[in-house]
Amino acid sequence: MRKLMLLAVSLLLLCNCLWSQTKEVTGKVIDSKDGTPLAGVTVKVKGAINTTVTSADGFFRLTNIKSNASTLVFSYVGYADLEVGFENSSSVSMVAVDRSLSEVVVVGYGNKVKKDVTSAISKVTSKEFQNLPLPSFESALQGRVPGVFMNSGSGKLGQALTIRVRGISSISAGQQPFIVIDGVPVLSQAIGSATEADNPLASINPDDIESIEILRDAAASAIYGSRATNGVLLVTTKSGKVGKTKINANIFAGFSEPTKKQQFLNAKQYRELFTDAVKNSSYNGVFWNQDDAGDAFLQLTGYDDWALNPNVDENWADKAFQKGYIRQYSLSLNGGDAKTKFFASGSYNDQKGIILANRLDRANGRINVEHTVNSRFKFGTNISLQNGRNFRVPNDIAFTNPLQINALPPIQPIYDPATGKLNPNTIYYNVLLDNDATSVISYNFRTISSVFGELSISPDINFRTQASIDWNNLQEDNFYGKETQTGAPSGLGYNNQVTSRIYTLTNTLSWRKRISDKHIVDALAGTEFQNGKIKSGSVEGVGFPNDKFTKISAAAIIDFGSSSETEYAFVSYFSKANYKFNNRYLLGVSARVDGSSRFGVKNRYGVFPSVSAGWIISEEKFLNKSKALSFLKLRGSYGRTGNAEIGNFSSLTLYGPQAYANVAGIVASQIGTDNLTWERTDQLDIGLDFGFLNNRITGEIDYFKKKTKDLLLNFPIPNINGFNAVTKNIGTMENNGFEFLLSANILTGKFTWTASFNVSTYRNKVTKLVAPILPTGRSLGRLAVNQPFGQYWGKMYAGVDPANGDALYYRADKSTTNDISLANDTIIGNPNPDYYGGFNNRFSFKGFDLDIQCQFVKGVDVYNMAGLFQSVNGDYYDNQTVDQMKYWRKPGDITNVPQPRLFDANGGSKSSRWVQDGSYFRIKTVNFGYNIPGKWLGSRLHLDNARIYVAANNLFTFTKYNGYDPEVNSGAAGVLNLGHDFYTPPQAKTITFGINIGL
Repeated sequence: MRKLMLLAVSLLLLCNCLWSQTKEVTGKVIDSKDGTPLAGVTVKVKGAINTTVTSADGFFRLTNIKSNASTLVFSYVGYADLEVGFENSSSVSMVAVDRSLSEVVVVGYGNKVKKDVTSAISKVTSKEFQNLPLPSFESALQGRVPGVFMNSGSGKLGQALTIRVRGISSISAGQQPFIVIDGVPVLSQAIGSATEADNPLASINPDDIESIEILRDAAASAIYGSRATNGVLLVTTKSGKVGKTKINANIFAGFSEPTKKQQFLNAKQYRELFTDAVKNSSYNGVFWNQDDAGDAFLQLTGYDDWALNPNVDENWADKAFQKGYIRQYSLSLNGGDAKTKFFASGSYNDQKGIILANRLDRANGRINVEHTVNSRFKFGTNISLQNGRNFRVPNDIAFTNPLQINALPPIQPIYDPATGKLNPNTIYYNVLLDNDATSVISYNFRTISSVFGELSISPDINFRTQASIDWNNLQEDNFYGKETQTGAPSGLGYNNQVTSRIYTLTNTLSWRKRISDKHIVDALAGTEFQNGKIKSGSVEGVGFPNDKFTKISAAAIIDFGSSSETEYAFVSYFSKANYKFNNRYLLGVSARVDGSSRFGVKNRYGVFPSVSAGWIISEEKFLNKSKALSFLKLRGSYGRTGNAEIGNFSSLTLYGPQAYANVAGIVASQIGTDNLTWERTDQLDIGLDFGFLNNRITGEIDYFKKKTKDLLLNFPIPNINGFNAVTKNIGTMENNGFEFLLSANILTGKFTWTASFNVSTYRNKVTKLVAPILPTGRSLGRLAVNQPFGQYWGKMYAGVDPANGDALYYRADKSTTNDISLANDTIIGNPNPDYYGGFNNRFSFKGFDLDIQCQFVKGVDVYNMAGLFQSVNGDYYDNQTVDQMKYWRKPGDITNVPQPRLFDANGGSKSSRWVQDGSYFRIKTVNFGYNIPGKWLGSRLHLDNARIYVAANNLFTFTKYNGYDPEVNSGAAGVLNLGHDFYTPPQAKTITFGINIGL
């Protein structure tokens, strides 16, 4: 017993001795310029793991510090790092530095000070797009980032944007960038049964986003390996800030209308054009008498006597549109202390689109929490929930697409005068019948969530682990009434449910060491495992009692059902290292090894390395005292990335069920390829970053060259065994171009003016292909060696013969012919732009602020494929655009519109006639606001801040394109057919009014 007591006393004395060898340090951190306290400054004991952050009033406290420690290290974004001895720590002043260089940018699996970045990375912060009615978060990048070409596609709500980072790098595999949100790789490919499926990124609330980084070159993106060929978007959501809890509320509402409406023939013009079309037709005298051509035409089309009523003059085209609106309510809370920081938000957004029956609403919730347990360990979680509902519009090619109502003649009434109901006897389907009797709704439920932990193993070594899930459930619930085209004669119901879930586990070990004043090294190694699965099941029923019963359970017959399940897995190992010497010489390397279940057993793994270097020339003695030149950095990189976005089982020989005479069987459905592997893209980048006049003027210039090898294509084979193609790695493609960005603080003081301008070029060409892929159907896009992706190929229209009104086409020898079969096929356009960019300005004066953001595209061709029907000089019954009234009437007429001849295809065949210049300049967003003075808020309203504003989206568009909108890519066209416009709705012009309040 005595021995135990002696042992206990000894332990107590030892603990007391150890405790006496530690100490505590407290102090306050302020801004050196105005003395304001700085909250959130990281305070660290040099050479130890003791770390904390300053509170809202700038105070800090560090305990359990070893007795031999003597120095504190202070770091804060926008301020120079500072080292201070314990004896001087009671009041520490930090000096603000140029934020353009000290700004932290997110990179793959970490972050880095912009000054030390040796790769091409662009950053867009929430300040640049806050309070704007964005359809989805990625649209915030439009016109703001060099090297990123974006196309909104159409004015349909929930429509996915086309995003191209430094051009198109694939044919059959994915072309969209890889998207990572708070370290979570997310599903960005559309799911569902619709031809034009919903955009899954539309489920993410733009108000929750803090910044978006775009990794443009291989040095930045190779750390993401096999999925980084098309660039990488790193999205960081808002996080808590140390200080008092702040509440922010934002409410806005507004209205929308089409950016443009096309003009179609009225009843008088329609009768005039088509009367001539009948008289001039080669069928004249065969089906009708020339003396009664007009009435004969009406009878031929099946019109009843009341259709001849001269008082009928309908504007069908206007009926495709509705007055849209938008409204949003959002609330967020932000705060924390040295231990725990949090951000929480909730929002509701409701939009009524400009297209008939189109509507989208969504509710979002988010909570981000980070808790520091002690100086060694912290953990946190990011949780988001979303519930959305999209009242969909049929795809462009469907007769039920509202814009196809343009085809209906103005001489046919919208309502049947005999019944007063919608007229069902129109020459084409009356889409208005769908408005009350059709319900096509997509319900989307999604969470993108993660939990992470960080352990400081030593002052220089940190371990982080993160587990995440992207879970997406899409439910499609469709019903078509008895009187609709799709549902006739007894009603039709369809229900489809798709569930996608992606699990990701990421572990990283990072090390950072300042060896001396001249040497800084940091390195990271990690592993990542990802498993994705998509399951779907659908059922269809017909025969409903009436249109009030809309659920599948009410169907008399269940006539169709299906289910599917697909899964994939990735396992990855990656590492990177950076070295900085003498504050001016930079070197970076990275490598990633990816293994994927999608590829053949002989090529399951791929290696994706990169190397980059930088030279901060302005730090050299011959420049560091320059008054004009503030910053100059030369950088270069080379690396390899991959593309894995193909079918999950493309490398395998597959078998599937097949019934014959009610007997089940199994048949081969696909031939496999054991050596199927990644598309590989090697990329070179050379860049120059510069700043003048104390970085009042900054900019960057980049040149890039990308070469993609092993393109995934369907290789044609003899079909003697029942298969006509097999997926193989064949073909190469190149992209190269220049990117330029210039930003300036033009005016400072009471009146401020900042501006930025960016412009980018890229040239794309296919350099190897098995054989040209030619246009099919009405499309024009083709692939050919040494030619750009999607180049238009067909007959060249030569105008109208003044002598007889014939449509003319060019032969190979440049002579003309009225026989299109004698004309040669040639290059007739290019849907890839020569250059594109944006021009942005911000002004402020005494509480007022004005933001104007513009975008432009030059040298792009658009194929108005709908012109084959609606701008074809009366070749068929469709109503025509008003420009067709300039048709040839008599010998000697000079016009580009041939003589109308019903059914004779005089100029009605596919050709360059409908290929037009799609260049445009668009005032994309305008935001004008007033910040209510603080002296009114604090004393009278008890608010921290308040701003009222009016914002506009797609305010003006300047273009020569005759269609609805030059920024178009019809969902009916397919991947190859860029710039095809087929009854594609225009974008919406939206005006909103709002108020932002902070407590």
